[in-house]
Amino acid sequence: MHTDIREAVRRICREFPDSYWRDMDARHEFPWELYKALAEGGWIGIAIPEVYGGGGRGIAEASIVLEEVAASGAAMNGCSAIHTSIFGMNPVVRFGSEQLRRRYLPAVAAGDLHVAFGVTEPDAGTDTTNIATRAVRDGDNYIVRGRKVWMTKASLCQKTLLLVRTTPLEQVQKRTDGLTLLLADLDAPHVQINPIPKVGRNAVVSCEVTFDDHLVAVDDRVGEEGDGFHYLLHGLNPERILVASEAIGIGRAAVRRAVEYANARVVYGAPIGSNQGVAFPLAEAYTRLHAAGLVVREAAWLYDRGFDCGEQANMAKWLAADAAFAAADQAVQTHGGFGYADEYDVARYWREARLMRLAPIPQEMILNYLAEHVLGLPRSYGVRE
Repeated sequence: MHTDIREAVRRICREFPDSYWRDMDARHEFPWELYKALAEGGWIGIAIPEVYGGGGRGIAEASIVLEEVAASGAAMNGCSAIHTSIFGMNPVVRFGSEQLRRRYLPAVAAGDLHVAFGVTEPDAGTDTTNIATRAVRDGDNYIVRGRKVWMTKASLCQKTLLLVRTTPLEQVQKRTDGLTLLLADLDAPHVQINPIPKVGRNAVVSCEVTFDDHLVAVDDRVGEEGDGFHYLLHGLNPERILVASEAIGIGRAAVRRAVEYANARVVYGAPIGSNQGVAFPLAEAYTRLHAAGLVVREAAWLYDRGFDCGEQANMAKWLAADAAFAAADQAVQTHGGFGYADEYDVARYWREARLMRLAPIPQEMILNYLAEHVLGLPRSYGVRE
């Protein structure tokens, strides 16, 4: 089945060559054609339960879709266009009311409803418990006030899964208490959305979003008030697995282009790929990507069967992001000066692979997790409770 998924996604992606992605990135234009093609094929809803119009598949299948999209040359521009739609609604699937699921999941699965994810704030960063966006209950509504950053494609979305603090930090026993997840409207008069200029992945906008006394119905709350942080935790491992798969795809694209160039570029009477100084680094990049991919598959297998996969999911993200960036960097090096030229695409892969070492969690925080929770070393950062 996995082979069939790969082939089906590849067939769609062949219609969108590197020149398409080069153009979308340069024009800062969302890739609607790819998005619609994947939605029509049922790939957007692959991880949404069948009862709500989705494919009912697991994280393993979703990760394969995203890996193949990235490997086609779409890289993060392609994956970020569909990532949140594929798995961002998992908190609603797992913890939302039946009314909430039936109201929104079928539209997401069909590709008609676009939902952003609003967690990161300018003064909180990875310290999620320190967010300042506040929601105060007022009858059948919450009044939301605050600011989020790096909200992917917010200006194109109708809704956002929004993490807010409903109980002030000083009034909770644990810092993780008092956080609530709301499914808030974005196209509203009390919401201001501003794009953030950035170095890459420009076909998919990243936004700063301000909520100024914005009303959200209590019926659009995910689960219970105050338990939002715990709902987010259930999505961290699958998010790491998906991002790792996207990184593997970028690395594959970079190695493919570098090998093609190394075979075609003739210097001193021979293809440059005949030189060990060119060939060996590419062989090493391929090997590291393959090894990282095996950890991704292990993590997905464990998650889909209900086993704990925190160690594997975090290692998968760290290894894949590291391997992808190394592969993209070597692809630029293989191209020499032409690696800096837009027309060869490897610079675009390089910029987008660099992002994977930062988002959705920095490499250093992954190592913090492994050191503390796997190796049993003392916690090395943050507030100690």
